[in-house]
Amino acid sequence: MKIAIYGQSYQKNSDTYIQELLKVIQDANSDIYFESQFYKELLAEKVLKDPIYDTFSQLDNSYDLLVSIGGDGTILRAITFVQDHKIPIVGINTGRLGFLATIQKDNIKNAMNEVLEGKYHISERSLLTIETRPKPEQKLELNFALNEIAISRRNTTSMITVETTLNDEYLTSYWADGLIISTPTGSTGYSLSCGGPVIMPEADNFILTPIAPHNLSARPLVISGSTEIKLRVSGRENKFLVSLDSRIETLDNETTVIIKKAAFSIKMIELNSESFLDTLRKKLLWGEDKRN
Repeated sequence: MKIAIYGQSYQKNSDTYIQELLKVIQDANSDIYFESQFYKELLAEKVLKDPIYDTFSQLDNSYDLLVSIGGDGTILRAITFVQDHKIPIVGINTGRLGFLATIQKDNIKNAMNEVLEGKYHISERSLLTIETRPKPEQKLELNFALNEIAISRRNTTSMITVETTLNDEYLTSYWADGLIISTPTGSTGYSLSCGGPVIMPEADNFILTPIAPHNLSARPLVISGSTEIKLRVSGRENKFLVSLDSRIETLDNETTVIIKKAAFSIKMIELNSESFLDTLRKKLLWGEDKRN
């Protein structure tokens, strides 16, 4: 197997887990490729003593697996390498909550052996894509998001108005700090913290979740995954922010933002011993109340 390893940055005390991961992969006679910047940092931190591994700055269809080391934010960055290459992703959670990075640090050996032996199933995750009219001066080169696309105010404390149209039919104008358009994967992220519902990953739906709306009747709305969403922003400032997962751009108020389902999906690896419902119970502490 040809395996890519990616991390945003080296986290202290994670050298043991990295070495354990490498041993498991090497014992399976698989080829290891580190993301080039992450590899440089591991060498600088002396986690890896010698430059003996190959590196990548871009991925292609020749890779069989990408292993993400970090939290969910690291996986969101990892998909910018995977893009539409259909490379399965598995995450080792060295972060905090970890809805996407589900392999825990104390279970790397057993979990990775299961992955390398093919004892897993694939969870297909839909993405959002964005188009702007007119085109911004700074091009949105990576115009897709796994968790959410969010519209928000820029520098002022004043709210913005987000005029929202679904399939060319006017819905409403949200008077708020912003608006989140979330995928089912992102339903456990930013949208959830703003009162949005949790949606099963395989559902063909998206969520519109206003951020701190002044319209007291404004509530999160679940829409079909085939819906085309058009947004126009107005407010005291002439510009607003659009974020695609963790990537942020500034756009002019005259810009029309068009959001819809991307033409490709991301393949997330789930061990046969785990499930989304199991992850929900663990991460959201469902059932901790003894009456349950």
